[in-house]
Amino acid sequence: MNLAYSLSGLLVGLLVGITGVGGGSLMTPLLVFLFGFKPSVAVGTDLMFAAITKTGGVWVHHTKHSSVDWKVVRWLAAGSLPFAIATLLVLKHLMEIGKEITGAITFTLGIALLLTATSLLVRSIMMRRAKQLKEAAGIEDKIADDEPQDEDLQAIGRFKRMQIPATILTGAVLGILVTLSSVGAGALGTVALLFLYPKMKTVKIVGTDLAHAIPLTAVAGTGHWALGNVDVVLLGSLLVGSIPGIWVGSHLSAKIPERFLRPVLATVLLLIGVKFVFAS
Repeated sequence: MNLAYSLSGLLVGLLVGITGVGGGSLMTPLLVFLFGFKPSVAVGTDLMFAAITKTGGVWVHHTKHSSVDWKVVRWLAAGSLPFAIATLLVLKHLMEIGKEITGAITFTLGIALLLTATSLLVRSIMMRRAKQLKEAAGIEDKIADDEPQDEDLQAIGRFKRMQIPATILTGAVLGILVTLSSVGAGALGTVALLFLYPKMKTVKIVGTDLAHAIPLTAVAGTGHWALGNVDVVLLGSLLVGSIPGIWVGSHLSAKIPERFLRPVLATVLLLIGVKFVFAS
């Protein structure tokens, strides 16, 4: 175990707990810039890290809050998992023929960070609008014990008859983006669901996005492991630091105004994203 890696995991865990921002958008740039890991190793290790840490969150959302819409998870996964596997096969082919994949991963990481920074700024606006739509439709965010968990996707969706194809397409985009950058399963997934399902309960948006992120990061992370892009010592050290960090951060979130931290974090991610794009 490396103490510096664990301290970094603790710091990222604190920020994740306070702001709710996905760990990939914070962890991957940190591993590249601070510790000098290759982007491919940073991405692969962070994907395995995400698959492990998000599992506990889904257990809480599903068993305690019953706040996972499994229909939406299945349709998202129908797009994301095949495209994640296809992306991994392309990376494997490029490595076999001697093509350098660092540039492609770095560029994609930069784009993903720019999108994440934008999503941080627009998410609160979209959540307010979604709340207004739900209030107009008489939908409560609180989930009753006897409430059916599988709602009609057309009733809560934006695109009606095209709702399922739109969900699959969104999953496909997330599958490619997350596999190449390890960024997007959290912040971008939440914003995508807010756009696709403006009448879905907020607690279900969070739980559903989290539930979809697990198989996606697990498949992508396992693929990167097979490609040799996962550092086991780094992974263990990050887990040791980040798990208590997320716990402490989640308790501090009520005391630290998120409206101040979120714009600052978005600005930092924006600058890092620009650097990655032009570095590629």
